[in-house]
Amino acid sequence: MTIKIILVEDQKLMRIGLKSLFDEYPEMEIIAEAENGKEAVEKTRLLKPNIVLMDIGLPDITGIEAAKRILEQNTFNVKIIMLTSHISDKEVYDSLTAGANGYIHKDINTEFLMMIIKTIKDGAMWLDPKVVPFIKDKNSGVIPARQLSRAGFREMHSNLTRREYEVLKLVVDGQTNSEIARTLTISEHTANAHVCNIIQKLVVDDRTQAAVKALKEGLV
Repeated sequence: MTIKIILVEDQKLMRIGLKSLFDEYPEMEIIAEAENGKEAVEKTRLLKPNIVLMDIGLPDITGIEAAKRILEQNTFNVKIIMLTSHISDKEVYDSLTAGANGYIHKDINTEFLMMIIKTIKDGAMWLDPKVVPFIKDKNSGVIPARQLSRAGFREMHSNLTRREYEVLKLVVDGQTNSEIARTLTISEHTANAHVCNIIQKLVVDDRTQAAVKALKEGLV
């Protein structure tokens, strides 16, 4: 089934560049473009896409405000991915509060972007790894936590080993695999293996989603 996408970007050359990325991915289709927030809201209402790729900096209303308006009338399960040329704590907070499903820096690898679009369309959430420490610090009101005790978390995810639990806490802290290896005095290969096991056991697609799930479950 083709993933229908509306591309929202005020700069024409950027729109052309972004649109060209999808030429090699027939399972995805740019069904419309918008160059401002109000146009994005209207085209989304009329065309009912699966995904809206939304630039944050738009000339009329911001992409975040447009996302709010779209999601207020969302009766068809549209997902919104915010695109940004820089990482801003306030924009991360406002994007997530508005209900965005993804927050992505524009320099992302094309193949990775396509994978993210597919997983978000299927209900996942994806955030640029650089924002994970911010989410940890500002979690209240950004990601609703279940506030489970550690014992409760372990009961739900009893297949996590003690070492994997330690690694997961470092992932939430924003450490890379090489940094985790140095912190725990293990090889980088072992750190990679632990992260892969955690991703599998928590049934998520990547380390960022593992961190987000840990925060939602009240682990940290």
